[in-house]
Amino acid sequence: MALQELTNTSFKIIADNLDNPKGLAFAPDGSLYVAEAGVGGDGASIPSPSGQGDLSYGSSGAISKIENGVAKRVVTGLPSVAFRDGTGAAGPHDIKFDAAGIAYVLLGYAADPALRDSLGDTDLGKVVTCDLSTSTWSSIADISNYEVTNKILSRDCEIASNPLSFYVNNNKLVVVDAGTNSILSINTGDSNLEKIAEIPNRILTNPIFPGTKSENFDRGHVPPPSAYPQAPPSQLSIQSVPTDVVKGLDGAYYVCEFTGFPFPEGGAKIYRIDVNGELKVFADGFTQLIDMAFDAEGSLYVLQHMNQSGWKGKADGALIQIAPNGERKTLIEGNGLESPSALTIGSDGAFYILNQGGRPGSGQVIRVENPKNISGHI
Repeated sequence: MALQELTNTSFKIIADNLDNPKGLAFAPDGSLYVAEAGVGGDGASIPSPSGQGDLSYGSSGAISKIENGVAKRVVTGLPSVAFRDGTGAAGPHDIKFDAAGIAYVLLGYAADPALRDSLGDTDLGKVVTCDLSTSTWSSIADISNYEVTNKILSRDCEIASNPLSFYVNNNKLVVVDAGTNSILSINTGDSNLEKIAEIPNRILTNPIFPGTKSENFDRGHVPPPSAYPQAPPSQLSIQSVPTDVVKGLDGAYYVCEFTGFPFPEGGAKIYRIDVNGELKVFADGFTQLIDMAFDAEGSLYVLQHMNQSGWKGKADGALIQIAPNGERKTLIEGNGLESPSALTIGSDGAFYILNQGGRPGSGQVIRVENPKNISGHI
């Protein structure tokens, strides 16, 4: 597919045709890499926690390097599970580099940890270090096993381990698990794992449920329409589903959330975890947050995967700035930004965003110039 300009000239597609891209990062040498979750494969299958089918195993996960408008896969054969059509994929979810240039890759899972062995000898649910020059990797921590051993399990009826994103803090990797709603710390020196925080369920009052004809937008994590109650309850317990963690200039960690089904609009929050591990709400009123980044001045940029509850079928996302004084500004909203899954800020000051993330074969990397000069609806 030829590269195209989006409708706004501030956007430029610098790579496309990616398979379920979930994370991206710059290496110390300035090269941009993307983690592709893959499309599963023809191997063994396990049931999806949503009850909407089976996830099939394969080695279609990859790490790609973006150069001159081309995504070149430099690490291949990484584990992946997905539905037969390639949707609902879990595999390489994120990539980050430490100051020495070591590449760490977070491999998701998004299923019951008790079923992982049935897939064979797999690194799903683990953190690995990757040698980008030889397309080899080595496991340094088994997150899914740690969660089972320490009984850090999903709540309610769904049991799933799904490491999704992480932050490199010197010799520690701080990981968010969207399945267990937990934040974990890994010491890269001795692979020691520990839980930093757990985000509790919340009570949603007068929840709005999708109708039977609503979009089945995420069948890997959403119950089938047949499971919706004919008369929604007046109160419903929903999970947080944390999606990213970053460190602020104040030394605290900030965690954003997607929220669980039925994905209430304006219901997503950003939490602050101080140096003592105390968890407090930093900001709220967002919808389906998926990623964040701080700039050098302390402004926090948050990415909405969708601006409306996903089951409404509207893929428009948004990039929102939260200034150090708390003032908010919508920099980008829709108009080509669709189901974004990750962002990073380049040394050139431009924003690099995974667009159409979580889609097989159609993921994109877009570059946004001068995002601070764009505001409102564009």
